Amino acid sequence: MNRPTIGERIFDFFNSLFMILLCLATLYPFLYVLIASLSDPAWAVQQRGLIWFPHGFNLDAYKLVFDNPMIKTGYMNTLFIVVVGTAINVFMTALGAYGLSRQNVMWKNPIMFFIVFTMFFSGGLIPTYLLVTNLGMLDTLWALIIPGAVSAFNLIIMRTSFQGIPISLEESAKLDGANDFTVLFRIILPLSMPVVAVMILFYGVGHWNSWFSAMIYLRNRELFPLQLVLREILITNSTDSMMTSVGAADKMPIGETIKYATIIVATIPILLLYPFLQKYFVKGVMIGAIKE
Repeated sequence: MNRPTIGERIFDFFNSLFMILLCLATLYPFLYVLIASLSDPAWAVQQRGLIWFPHGFNLDAYKLVFDNPMIKTGYMNTLFIVVVGTAINVFMTALGAYGLSRQNVMWKNPIMFFIVFTMFFSGGLIPTYLLVTNLGMLDTLWALIIPGAVSAFNLIIMRTSFQGIPISLEESAKLDGANDFTVLFRIILPLSMPVVAVMILFYGVGHWNSWFSAMIYLRNRELFPLQLVLREILITNSTDSMMTSVGAADKMPIGETIKYATIIVATIPILLLYPFLQKYFVKGVMIGAIKE
């Protein structure tokens, strides 16, 4: 092996330094929120610079967050949306991708044109709102799931992945009497687990982070997802109802740490999902993005 030149060593050094700084810049805001949420409220409020360690380990903010019934209700609503919505998303996307990836399907190119067309042009918010209202889904959790059941971008990725599977496997299965559903669920999908994992990640994270649709379609506070509850706490500063047992002098400091704790509580679950799907992520996207 050739030894690296001085220029290559200098490049590797600055490249590594840049990546380390980039990682720190990306990770530190989350660490700041975590450290502040675990620190003494009075101390955390006074800090204006960088902090690296908690000061006066304190879990009062987390106790108040978990005692808030809206947090618990928001968690349950969000879990329903993520689990049921992601299952419907992956199922519908797989059906559409399979149909559009087969060679003998009529009009598949015009259909793909209209699907791609929706990525650039849509009816807008008002027609969508009227459609949801007329379908009787207003003020229900289904309004957050059904209108976005299929993403055109994800459909294209999955379709391209399905096209890379040899057609001979499908032909052999059909010679043995298999129908299209058998081919899809017992041959195509098991061979496409990396791209399926990516779809679960994309759709799941999208549902977990979504709040705008809930703000538009939901009026019943018992149906609010976690992110909409988080928005109320952070933007409208609605933390007073969580501090009925806190003295007046301590309300402002503990109110700030409640915001930090709420961010951590809303972020940790989706972060825990990434390690299980990370190994499929790059492979699944590349398989779905490049047609051999």
